[in-house]
Order: sequence, then structure tokens, then C-alpha cells
Amino acid sequence: MPKILKISGLEKTYSSGNKQLTVLHNISFEVEKGQTFSIVGPSGSGKTTLLGLCAGLDQPNSGNVELCGEDLGDLNEDQRAQLRNKNVGFIFQNFQLLPTLTALENVSVPLELQGNKEAVAKSKQLLEKVGLANRYHHYPSQLSGGEQQRVALARAFVNAPSILFADEPTGNLDEETGEKVIQLLFELNKEAGTTLVIITHDLDLANRTQQILRLKGGQILTNERTLVQ
Repeated sequence: MPKILKISGLEKTYSSGNKQLTVLHNISFEVEKGQTFSIVGPSGSGKTTLLGLCAGLDQPNSGNVELCGEDLGDLNEDQRAQLRNKNVGFIFQNFQLLPTLTALENVSVPLELQGNKEAVAKSKQLLEKVGLANRYHHYPSQLSGGEQQRVALARAFVNAPSILFADEPTGNLDEETGEKVIQLLFELNKEAGTTLVIITHDLDLANRTQQILRLKGGQILTNERTLVQ
């Protein structure tokens, strides 16, 4: 299978006063196109830092990230942003919806930025899929946490990304609501054939993906395939 994400020898350090703090050390792995992949580890293990590097939101001190066939080290900030807009979707723990926009407007923003004339129709279609057809004109403050995350799901899939990064997607939700959101995430992902990379500390969630990379103290503990097809 072709690889959509290739990480080799990744190092990330931060300066803290006059000390160097190594957050990630010698990280290497690959994600196949269309695969479901999870990165697990306790708080402080470097998961979110690694996601930022994989998506080109941040740059490593050394090592290489190849995303959708592009070496991110060869691209400037604008080119990396262009690559993300075209190929990458995000779901965050805290939803990151724009408070002054309705559910429908939040979902259609990525397509409207591309000048897509189908933006509203496609956004309505996705909101319907996530069970929010009666919430088009509600603002985030008028929606429950679960509803906000479903809006965020619709937004993440609306521009048909090649790869989707989900950072603790159920972190702010109760167990029952979180389960519904995860089911929707996997359903939409399967339908769209997207590559899904989930950052989580939840092993039950990780076990639903095809491969699990375990981090501890900024290093890879294990990288193994699961029985999920």
C-alpha cells in the first residue's frame, strides 16, 4: 500500500531557561493510505507535539516528515498551509468552532475559502449525516458538547481530506456521547476512504484502529498492528 505519511528520525526539543527539553526522540513510522492509525500514551508523552509535526503545524529540530508525497522540510509556511487546506482535516478535543458562525457556516467555511459553489449544499448533506439537520442555524453556544463535536466532524470531512488527524476527539465528552461521536467518525471515515490518525490516551479507542503506536517519554515504546481489518 502507498504511504500517506512517512516519519523518519524525528527530534523535537524546546529551550526552557538554559536547559534543553527533549519532547520527542528518534521517532520513525509510516502510515498507509486509507489506514486507521492511533498514537497512544500518557499525558506528557509527546502525542500532541507529534501530531503538530506530522501535519506541518510545527517543525522538528531534525528528522523528516513526508505528508501526501511532499517533504514538509522543502516547503515554506504558505506552501505547508496550502497542502493542509487541500489534503488535511482536523478534529480537536475542544471542538474549535467559530462562535460567531452557525453550525452550517462553520462547516462550509473550508469549502467557501476554496471558492466552492457547492459549499452550502455539501455542508447540509454532512450535517444531515451526523444527525444535525435540525441544527443548521444554531450557534455553538446553543449546542451541547456532543453536537459541537458532530459539527466539527462534518467540517473535518467536508473538503474530502486525504488524511484526518483527531486529537483526543472524545476528551471533553461523557462516555455515551463520546461513543456516538466515535461511531460517526469511523462511519464517515470508512465511507470517504480517508486515512485516520487518532491521538488518544484511551486504549479501547486505539484498539479499534488497525495500528497502534505507543509513546512514552517522547520515545516509541511499541508500534504494532491490531486484529482490526
